This record gives sequence, C-alpha cells and structure tokens, in this order.
Amino acid sequence: MSGLTYETVAKFAQQGGTIYFGLIFLGGLIYALWPRNREVFNRLAQMPLEQEDQDVPA
Repeated sequence: MSGLTYETVAKFAQQGGTIYFGLIFLGGLIYALWPRNREVFNRLAQMPLEQEDQDVPA
C-alpha cells in the first residue's frame, strides 16, 4: 500500500501552512522594522493625533 494517507497529507499541509505563515510574518516584521522605513512609519503613527480644522466636530 501507498504511504500517502489522509493523515500524512493533513500533517504535511499543517506543517507547510505554519512554515508559510511564519515566513510571511517574518518578512512583514523585517519590512516594518527596517531602518529605511522608520520615518514613514513614525509619520503614519502620528497622523491620528494631528488635528485639522475639517476633522474637528462643530
């Protein structure tokens, strides 16, 4: 008989999905913490705190 059972495929899919998610997460984390992007993210983080006349309710 073949060693390719439902349990084998399910285990492979779970492990592969975990590794894939981990790599995507790690890539996003590296992008967010890259020194070149620091100024952009700091500016974006301050945007909700800035008040403009058109955003203030009357």
